[in-house]
Amino acid sequence: MAELLLELLSEEIPARMQARASEDFKRLVCDGLKAAGLAFTTAKALVTPRRIALVVDGLPAARADVSEERRGPRVGAPEQAVLGFLKGAGLDSLDQTEKRDTGKGEFWFAVINKKGGPTAEALPGIVDAAMKALPWPKSMKWGSGTMQWVRPLQGIVALFDGKVLSGEVSPGGHMAPIRFGDTTRGHRFLSSGAITVTGFADYEAKLRAAHVILDAAERKKIIAERAEKLCADAGVVLRKDDGLMDEVAGLVEWPVPLMGTIDAQYMDLPAEVLIVTIKTHLRYFVTTKADGTLANKFVVVANNVARDGGAVIVDGNERVLRPRLSDAKFFWDQDRKQTLESRLPALKGIVFHAKLGTQAERVDRIAKLAGEIAKLVPGADAAQVEQAARLCKADLVSGVVGEFPEVQGIMGRYYALNEKLPAAVADAIGDHYAPAGPNDRCPSAPVSIAVALADKLEALISFWSIGEKPTGSRDPFALRRAALGVIRIVVENKLRLPLKTFFKEDDLLAFFAERLKVQMREKGVRHDVVDAVLAAGSEDDLVRLLAKVEAVQAFLASEAGKNLLTAYGRAANIVRAEEKKDKALGAKIAAAPDTALLEQAEEKAVATALAAAEQAVKPALAREDFAGAMNAFAGLRGPLDAFFDKVTVNVTDKPDLRTNRLKLLNQIRATMDSVADFSKIEG
Repeated sequence: MAELLLELLSEEIPARMQARASEDFKRLVCDGLKAAGLAFTTAKALVTPRRIALVVDGLPAARADVSEERRGPRVGAPEQAVLGFLKGAGLDSLDQTEKRDTGKGEFWFAVINKKGGPTAEALPGIVDAAMKALPWPKSMKWGSGTMQWVRPLQGIVALFDGKVLSGEVSPGGHMAPIRFGDTTRGHRFLSSGAITVTGFADYEAKLRAAHVILDAAERKKIIAERAEKLCADAGVVLRKDDGLMDEVAGLVEWPVPLMGTIDAQYMDLPAEVLIVTIKTHLRYFVTTKADGTLANKFVVVANNVARDGGAVIVDGNERVLRPRLSDAKFFWDQDRKQTLESRLPALKGIVFHAKLGTQAERVDRIAKLAGEIAKLVPGADAAQVEQAARLCKADLVSGVVGEFPEVQGIMGRYYALNEKLPAAVADAIGDHYAPAGPNDRCPSAPVSIAVALADKLEALISFWSIGEKPTGSRDPFALRRAALGVIRIVVENKLRLPLKTFFKEDDLLAFFAERLKVQMREKGVRHDVVDAVLAAGSEDDLVRLLAKVEAVQAFLASEAGKNLLTAYGRAANIVRAEEKKDKALGAKIAAAPDTALLEQAEEKAVATALAAAEQAVKPALAREDFAGAMNAFAGLRGPLDAFFDKVTVNVTDKPDLRTNRLKLLNQIRATMDSVADFSKIEG
């Protein structure tokens, strides 16, 4: 068995593209190997800022002869179908095929014999096809070439069983082709000259000696361990940030964490501004004190080993950080000289959407909606809700938000606190975008709840009104996120919010229902149970809806629930079948059964049990005791089993009796469907 080693060396690959590209390359090569009939034992992809590497173990030195059989069209099929079959099989005429009777007619069959041969002969084509099919999010051309790649390609290592594969990639134009070879290069600054390799173990060892760590996981471990050691020595704590760790590991081939210091004059900036500047703009790691507040230290990861221990690198990064923080401090100081109220006229100059007007007009809609919502949020002060809603977008025209858009809303809270506005108003301004995602904190204070809901519902209602609805994967205005935010706020705060009060479009309510199903499925709730509860009526109180779902799912998990569901299915199926035969039957059996026409003890027992269930179910539903309503159905199980054993429903010689028994079965269906449409339950 032999090893295949591939390396695609290029200029720096954007960090966000590296992991996906390496896995795509592995998938494409492995798919090509399988298609060529080449089995292997393992395949591993590795990536650094300058290279994608792939090692495949356990490949055979030669491919065996294979015979493949393909069934074609039926004998006598149109000529076009026959020609397509022959072309796909690589044949010239039907003389090269066989006619076989399959028991379902005669069909043409082709037996295709593929000769084996050295594996090395098949590999260049597989590599070339994988490179051409690699789906970069963005690509470029370079020089006079026509080839598109993420960054200019510099070299290709392609070794099979220690020998260079015969092949090349042409960038096009007047540029020389890049031939498959056995040489690579090490770290851009810490090594020089070409490195010749003979296989993966040799390749990995020589690159490490040339200051390149191939494995991104190992680079992350080095960064974390050394950064934590620096922080411990400085008496601070490294702020955990997996996303930044992934990104930084994709920026360096030889990580060297170093610690820098933030000038004391900038430490009074809002923490979020410091974090955005340090983390988002400069890719430094933030540190905190023991109490969780920001410390004046940061960790930068260099891609170099400095002779002076990194002093010049640290000084350079501190000099890069200083003017950014200076700008932020200037805007922060200037912004506090102006009130949020005084900024509102400037919102008239910002277009929110061509069909929906300016931000000022949107604020008016949010404020009106927030006032209506406040009536339904226990403890929400109407005046504070109105004030927070009117001011929630004012920071959009502030200097800090203009420079750092990521902190909109957050800065509004700081400005409100600076003005000595009520804390509830300031917090509502800061919280009104939340939750922005599944892991984001959800507003819980009454004023914050009202304003956050108003912001999201206004977006949904407004965009729905102009026909801008999410379609497939397209959701440019993040309306799915807005709906999920509404659901989280309502459910987590157990808020009784009738959504139909705020919008009339049924398809918007259906949109919420779909988002709810997605969210509930992630929590282990059966999607068919959600469907069943939704189908029972256009429920727009999410808290009540989820209570029903919980009760139905719990009931169906019990033995009584499973058995009753079977009996319900029999009753519903009989009624449904008869309704299909007689379109007018539905109106005839909608009324309650006539007790005078109940003949057998078993049907009388069902009628009695059904009456008892109805008497218990209606008040239970009224007081929202859905578990109690489901348990009331349990008494139907025994009588229904006896009914189906002893009673014939379709007594054709007694039409009145037949209709009455169908009424009884229909009443069972209607009574149970008052909680959920059990026909939606799978199984």
